[in-house]
Amino acid sequence: MVIRELHGWPSTAEEAEAIQDRLRPMLELDVPGPVAPRTVAGLDVSYAGDGGGTGTPLAAAAVVLDGATLEVVEESVAVGTAAFPYVPGLFAFRELPTLLEALRGLTTTPDLLVCDGFGVAHPRRFGLACHLGVLTGLPAIGVGKTAFVGAYEEVGARRGDASPLLDGGEVVGRVLRTRDGVKPVFVSVGHRTDLDTACRNVLALTPEFRLPETTRRADRLSRDALSSRGIG
Repeated sequence: MVIRELHGWPSTAEEAEAIQDRLRPMLELDVPGPVAPRTVAGLDVSYAGDGGGTGTPLAAAAVVLDGATLEVVEESVAVGTAAFPYVPGLFAFRELPTLLEALRGLTTTPDLLVCDGFGVAHPRRFGLACHLGVLTGLPAIGVGKTAFVGAYEEVGARRGDASPLLDGGEVVGRVLRTRDGVKPVFVSVGHRTDLDTACRNVLALTPEFRLPETTRRADRLSRDALSSRGIG
């Protein structure tokens, strides 16, 4: 997997926002995404303690699943520290250095990246899934547990029911019910895919639970990495 070195690591919010603004025009949005990805990588990060400021220990996991069977193909985990303060809208900069290290540990180049977070459903339309998509050149989507921006109409109670996520009159994602009667998830495009395909992929990755299997496996791996090192 080729990861492009497109920027240095910022030390201020202004520098981080400038990087987002500079990279955003590189996004490829509303293009046909992978309809039946052979491999899908889930990315997640776990923090020690309350996940506070800069320097907090964290573990980043990348888990590649077979797109058809959802069996694990490959895993990679990296342990580091939060590289940036907690600033809403700039969360990616806390996690990216260690996430990229985990991705570099893979020998498989996945057809799709699934981030525990957001793509264009972001104040500057450049969330973690966008950032990772631009740096790797791979199709990427964000699947959030809650909405970061936007408003939406109540979603139907059945699996597959959905409602547009709107911010400033713009559709930035979709609120998608993955389990009957269970809280929905918030799907947004990151790079090189369209929203319809992203939602179909999320439904394929949620045969039993609310969250995608990619997220569930990566979450478990990152938590295990911290506990095995006595970091809690």
